[in-house]
Amino acid sequence: MDKFELIATATFGLEAVVARELKELGYVEQKVENGKVTFWGDEKDICRTNLWLRSADRILIKMGEFQAHSFDELFEKTKALNWPDWIPQAGNFPVVGKSVRSKLFSVPDCQAIVKKAVVEKMKQKYKQEWFDENGPRYRIEVALLKDIATLTIDTTGPGLHKRGYRKLSSDAPLKETLAAAMIQLSYWNSDRILADPLCGSGTIPIEAALIGLNMAPGLKRSFIAEEWERIPRKYWDEARQEAQDLMQKERKLEILASDIDGDVLSMARYHIDQAGLQDHIKLQKLPVSEFRSRKKYGCIITNPPYGERLGEADEVKKLYQEMGKVFKPLGTWSIYILTSYPGFEQLFGRKADKRRKLYNGRIECQYYQYYGPRPPKREED
Repeated sequence: MDKFELIATATFGLEAVVARELKELGYVEQKVENGKVTFWGDEKDICRTNLWLRSADRILIKMGEFQAHSFDELFEKTKALNWPDWIPQAGNFPVVGKSVRSKLFSVPDCQAIVKKAVVEKMKQKYKQEWFDENGPRYRIEVALLKDIATLTIDTTGPGLHKRGYRKLSSDAPLKETLAAAMIQLSYWNSDRILADPLCGSGTIPIEAALIGLNMAPGLKRSFIAEEWERIPRKYWDEARQEAQDLMQKERKLEILASDIDGDVLSMARYHIDQAGLQDHIKLQKLPVSEFRSRKKYGCIITNPPYGERLGEADEVKKLYQEMGKVFKPLGTWSIYILTSYPGFEQLFGRKADKRRKLYNGRIECQYYQYYGPRPPKREED
């Protein structure tokens, strides 16, 4: 099979995490840019990367990239691309778009031009004037940045954060992709205890368990490209079988998830059950002030409230001060905290060893990282 360019899109700040994931999967030749990692693959790799990537948003086929200073230029260069290689006669091909710092700033006009150009190309191939578009979906995106147009087709459908286990939503849910990235940016591994004392609906503990058991995060969901003629069903079956074979089901994890809110804990329990991880995550109704552990080496990874809502600031200040007191005795633990609150370190009582800017939705946050000593190689705990 011939290789072609694929794009793994990523939330700003997570590009390096996605690039590392791709390298671990064997995709070494890549280009990292803001919001995306471009790599080479074939139809089988569309299946594998959709199933395995934890921190990426979606997988796109890169159809073409070129300068576009006028609508005529956009039309002609779009029409020159080989759309029928992917889109069959009955294919449904809506066009979405975005434009940043480009002469062609009207997104609706760009979408209309691209749609018209693709239709003209399809007419040439299929020798007909009208397309019902009642078949599988091929979502095209035209993205303009500084007069460079990138044309892609989405292979994922609903974003990769939609793992399939989270059917209920809390007030401020943490995206699964961001939770996975937080874990991958930490020193945690499956031999150590992990605790989230503000677990909410359970996303961080669940993502940790998926990583610890080497479970492909997309194993329990479907993807839009599964309906495509060009990708045989056996490729998806083979990718899923590979994921099943690589799962380390026999491994025992020690993951603690606690929260003071019984309602969100019920939600967490439901999500853990949906993910089939009830044997690996222990749930407990517990305020942060009562969190303790006799384990010598462990990791805390948590996403506490930020105080973004009116009237919550005082409660959040008290919470961060409490966290500082409670976590202080855990001197050999590594602690990772995501928050947008600007005075966090002062309230927590300790300057972070490292900070990293991440985005939780549209909220700019800092990921505060406090490193404990590495455990001895034979350390049981």
